[in-house]
Parts: sequence; structure tokens; C-alpha cells
Amino acid sequence: MIVGVPREIKKDEYRVAMLPVGVEMLTQAGHRVLVESGAGLGSGLPDHDYLRAGAELVSGPEELFRQSEMIVKVKEPQECEWPLIQPGQIVFTYFHFAANQSLTEAMVRTGASAVAYETLSDRRGRLPLLTPMSEVAGRMSIQEGAKYLERPQMGRGILLGGVPGVHPARITILGGGIVGANAAKIAAGFQADVSILDINMDRLRYLDDIMPANVNVLFSDPHTVRQEIQLADLVVGSVLIPGAKAPRLVTEQDLRLMKPGAVIIDVAIDQGGCFETSQPTTHSNPTYIVHDVVHYCVTNMPGAVGRTSTFALCNVTLPWVRRIANRGLEQAAAESWE
Repeated sequence: MIVGVPREIKKDEYRVAMLPVGVEMLTQAGHRVLVESGAGLGSGLPDHDYLRAGAELVSGPEELFRQSEMIVKVKEPQECEWPLIQPGQIVFTYFHFAANQSLTEAMVRTGASAVAYETLSDRRGRLPLLTPMSEVAGRMSIQEGAKYLERPQMGRGILLGGVPGVHPARITILGGGIVGANAAKIAAGFQADVSILDINMDRLRYLDDIMPANVNVLFSDPHTVRQEIQLADLVVGSVLIPGAKAPRLVTEQDLRLMKPGAVIIDVAIDQGGCFETSQPTTHSNPTYIVHDVVHYCVTNMPGAVGRTSTFALCNVTLPWVRRIANRGLEQAAAESWE
């Protein structure tokens, strides 16, 4: 199979969909791998690393898309890439169709097979290709939240861990999945006062067992959400319904209850967001303010730490890429996955 790895063109996206070792393993199995020149630079991977691994460098996306049977990307195809996608081609990437009707309709029109990282599950019902980026985004949410709580960023001027004699920040995390658990770990390490809200009691019991004493676990209902966001300095939105739009947990009316200068990090924004006032932003212009609350709604948070994210993503995507390349999409889809 001919596998193409284009350069990501989404704004402020620094990841790449394949490491040189992935190229080496595919070419050793008899496949051709086309890599667009400069595709790995945002992750510190120069073209000569790919050449040494056996890749064929292509100067632009047009030629790469024209020749490739499978396109392996990180983020959803951008509008200027839609005309390049061919009938029968496999496009393997994050799509987040639930939040983007125009992309969904465009992919249907191409006649290509769209395989979405975020909805592929293994035999235990886990989402192995979503997990590493959820881990990155969860940890980043606290890192970014700490920055935007600073007064020069229009935050409340709160230090996450406080100091002796001064209260730490109060952090509310909506959703106790992979994102929420990773956010809580980092926030707890800063010695913040942390609450995780979730509707799954089994998950709450698990989190209660593994989290340190400064993390509280609470059952999520509208009353508790409103109560907690009123007290919070930082709120992380980390809810997920696989393959569907994120539920709106915080209305604009609820937002008015929050403290002036409080910060929202809506990690769920790539699935539509879980705050009524959330709108997609970029790393170049990440925040805006509604009702005196700072909103951070970057749709590709892990892209800012491109090197870490690229290695974490490729660790889990490469076995799937190899399986599809070796067996074809139909046979690969029919097989069970560990």
C-alpha cells in the first residue's frame, strides 16, 4: 500500500502523524511511504530522518494525496484539503464529526473511507487512539489554567497551590474520564483544592481510591454543578460521549454565578464544548472573556506540545496503520483488536 503523511496545516498544529520508525517498519513490510517535506519539523523531526528511514519526500500536498492509497493525519482535513481526497482513499485521522457537519458532508461527497481515531474501540470498549491525547490535554488543562489565572492574563491572580497562610485555588473538573483524571493528578500535585464531578458511581469509587486526599469526588447533577462552579477559581470541562457532541453542562445563566476572573478550560470543545458560551479558539488567540470569566477553548490543545504529543500518538496509531496497510481496510475492520 502507498501511505501518505501530509504536513498538518490546521492553525498552530505542530504534530505529525508518523515517526521515522513507523516509516521504517512500513517500508520493511513492502509498503511505500510518502512524507510531505517539512511534515515533522514542528515535532523536531527533520526531513533527513524520514529519508534515512526509507520515506519518499514529496514537495506538496497535491502530489501526496494523488499518489496515496491511505492518508495518515493528525487533525481533520481542512477545507482546502477536501478537493484533494479521492474516491476509495482511506483517510485515517481525528475527525470529530459530531461537532462539524460541513466536514461530515464533505467527506461523504469525496467517496473516501474516513476512519476516525477518536471512535475506534478495542474489545474492552476502550478508545486507545483517543487516550494519549486525552492524557496530554488533561495535564495541559491545569498548566494553561494556572497561567490564565494570573492577573496579567485577566485572571483572579490566584496561585494554584497557595502558600502557607493563604488558601490554594479551588478547581472543579467536570468529567472523571481520562482527561479529568489526568487534570486532577496535576492539580493535586500543585496542592490545589480539587473536586471531580461525574455521573458514573463506579468511576467515582475508583477515583476516590486512587486520588490523594485533596481531591474530592462528587456525583454530577445540575445543582451540584452550579454549586461547585460558584466556588471554583478554575473549571475544566472534560466530559465525553464517544462519537457524539459533548453535553452542555454549564449554561450562560450558570456562568453568571462564577467569580470575576475565574477561568474555564473547555477540553471538550473539539466535540462542541460543554459550556454554552464556549467558542473554538487557537493557540495564537486562545482566550476571550464572557461575563468576566476567562474562556480557553483551543480545539487542538496537544498540538502546542508537538513533540510529546507526536510520540504519544504514534505509539498507539502505528499498529493500526500497519494492520490496515497489511490487510486492507475491510479485513482489518473485521478483525478484533486487543
